Amino acid sequence: MLQRLFQPVAAAPLAVFRLGFGLMMALSIVRFWANGWIEKLYLTPDYFFSYRYFEWVKPLGSGTYVLFLVALVSALMVMIGWKYRLAIILFFLSFTYIELMDKTTYLNHYYFISLLSFVLIWLPAGDYYSVDARKRPPAKVPAWTILSLQAFVAVVYVYAGLAKLNSDWLLEAQPLATWLPAKYSLPLLGDLLQQRWVHYAFSWSGAGYDLLIPFFLWWRPTRTVAFALVVVFHVLTRVLFPIGMFPYIMIVSALVFFDAGVHEKIIAFLRRAGHLFSGDAGKVSGSGADLARTQVQGQVKQRTGSFSFWVVSAVLLLHLLLPWRYLLHPGELFWTEAGYRFSWRVMLMEKAGYLTYTLKDRATGKQRVIDPSTYLTAFQAKQLSTQPDFILEFAHYLAQRHRRADGSLPAVYAESYVALNGRSSQPYVNPDIDLTTVTFATPRQEWLMPFEDVIYGL
Repeated sequence: MLQRLFQPVAAAPLAVFRLGFGLMMALSIVRFWANGWIEKLYLTPDYFFSYRYFEWVKPLGSGTYVLFLVALVSALMVMIGWKYRLAIILFFLSFTYIELMDKTTYLNHYYFISLLSFVLIWLPAGDYYSVDARKRPPAKVPAWTILSLQAFVAVVYVYAGLAKLNSDWLLEAQPLATWLPAKYSLPLLGDLLQQRWVHYAFSWSGAGYDLLIPFFLWWRPTRTVAFALVVVFHVLTRVLFPIGMFPYIMIVSALVFFDAGVHEKIIAFLRRAGHLFSGDAGKVSGSGADLARTQVQGQVKQRTGSFSFWVVSAVLLLHLLLPWRYLLHPGELFWTEAGYRFSWRVMLMEKAGYLTYTLKDRATGKQRVIDPSTYLTAFQAKQLSTQPDFILEFAHYLAQRHRRADGSLPAVYAESYVALNGRSSQPYVNPDIDLTTVTFATPRQEWLMPFEDVIYGL
C-alpha cells in the first residue's frame, strides 16, 4: 500500500487544483471586499465573539484591510505558482486569522478552506505549470499527494450525507420545508417549491447525493456523469440559498478526481488561450494521455518525502475524527450545539430565537433588563439568540462591563426562547441560573432547558 501511495504520477491534477483553488480564493476575497463586508463585519461592531482558545485573535482596526490584501495577493501568487510555498503559508495564516476574528461569521466552507490551505503547504502543487516551474523539466509527484486531496473532498460530502440521516431531515423534510416556500418568486421553480413532495424529494436526494457522489467521482465509468451532477447540484443550491462561493469551490475541487490526462487537456487549453507560463520547460505536445505519460517518464527527483506524508495523514485523521466529538457531550446536538461546528453539518437547522438578559445587583437586589442588540449588530444579535456558547460568553461580558466599583459582579440571568426546525418556540436557557456561575466547561444540559422532543439519527 505504501509503495502504491509513493508511486510517481503526473503532477497535472495538483497544478489544476492549485490554479482553481487560488482563483476561487481570490474571487471570494474580492467579492467580500466589494460588498463592504470588511467594514460591516469587522470594523463596525464594538464586540466580537471569540473561539475558545483563540480569544486573542481580534480584528486589527483599519489594518484589517491590510490583512485581506495579504490574503488576496497570496491567493493570486498561489494561483500562478509564484513563490508557491511562501504564498500558501501566507494565505493559510491570513485566511485563518480572518476566520477566527469573529465566531459570528462561522461557515463550514471557511473551515474547509483553512484545512485545504494547510494541507497544500505540504504538497508540491507549484512544481508544474507555474511561474516557479518555468525552467524545470516535467514534474512527477507521489500518488498520495493527489489521493489526499480527493480524500479531503470526499469526507466533506460523506459526513454531510451522514449528518442528514436524521428524523427531521428525512421524515419531516426540515429545515427545507421552512426555507423552500420562501423562494416563491423564483422563475419556473417558485410554484414548484411550495409543494410538500418537493421538500421531501430535495431532502432525500440531497442525502443520497452527499453520501454517494465521491464514490461515483472515484469510479471511472460514472465520473463524467457524476461531475455533471456536481455542477447541477451546486448551481441549484447557489440559486436557492445564500451560501456565497461554496458551490463554486466544491465544483472546482471535484475536478481533482479526474485522471491526469484530463488535467493536461485543461492546461493545454489554458496555454492556447492565454499563453500562461509559456516558458514552462515541461511543455510538451500530444494527447492528454501522452502528456501524462511524458510527465511520469521524466527523471525528476521527488521532493515530497515521508515527513509531508505523515503531516497530511495526521490532518486527515483530524478531519475524520473531529466531527464525532459530539458523542462526548450529552443532550440533543441540535439543541445544545456541543460539537456541532467543524463537523460538516451543512444547512441542517433553522433556529429562531428571542433573548434578553437581566442583571441583578447582588448587594442591593436592583435589576435591569438588557437588550443585546444595544451592544451588537443585527447579525450578531441574531446569532447570539440561538447559540449557547454565544449566550454564555456575552453573559460574562455583560457582567464584566457592569461590575461594581468594588469589583463585585452582578448576577446575570437570561430569558430565552428558541424554535427549532418548525417546532413551536420553547424556553431555551434556564431562567433561574446565574450565568456568571457557569463556565465554558459546564455541560450545556445543566443550564439549558430540556429539549421537548426527540430527533433520531446521527
